[in-house]
Amino acid sequence: MLKGVIFDIDGTLVDSNDAHAQSWVDTFREAGYDVPFDKVRPLIGMGGDKLLPKTIGVSRDSDEGKKLGERRGKIFKSNYLPHLRPLPGARELVLRVKRDGLKAIVATSAKDEELKGLLKAAHVEDLMEEKATASDAKRSKPDPDIVQAAIDESGIPRNSVVMIGDTPYDVEAASKAGVRTIGFLSGGWTRKELKGAAEIYDGPADLLAHYDRSLLGKESRE
Repeated sequence: MLKGVIFDIDGTLVDSNDAHAQSWVDTFREAGYDVPFDKVRPLIGMGGDKLLPKTIGVSRDSDEGKKLGERRGKIFKSNYLPHLRPLPGARELVLRVKRDGLKAIVATSAKDEELKGLLKAAHVEDLMEEKATASDAKRSKPDPDIVQAAIDESGIPRNSVVMIGDTPYDVEAASKAGVRTIGFLSGGWTRKELKGAAEIYDGPADLLAHYDRSLLGKESRE
């Protein structure tokens, strides 16, 4: 029986993937790197430990990597976070999950200090019961560390939780952690790219509209 739902947040509950990509582009440009948006955007959903080496060949743990990561966080927080909006149905979906007696958990590659603002932007800051962030994991998605941390935080067996995410990295990370995934197209990836998800919906509102026939609705009633 289903007992909990692990939510990704960027691209899943809040429309923020383009903003994250642009904040990295701005950071690179400021530091003298010419990295186009189209190179960064497909990497959103991973953490800086993956993105920095793939874009400019710099380790996140190097002095330069740390400075770039800190600067990106400041740019995102000041220039982009205040303008973010929830995806349609985001709050209503989490409320429905909780009304069905399921625990709502966040698992994100964002850092602790960024998560608070993202949850507020998604209008769900008062609904999440547990969280796992980049601060709780050595490796970001698609490695399973963050999903495993969310499972550990929740105290729920992995076969009694489902993850909802919008990127192939969410699907891969959850699979490696032994957790099924519901995929959302709201983050910009295609059905083909989300292959491996148990179910795929356009976004929160679409899942909510089909909730009773979804994995969530069926297994929360068993």
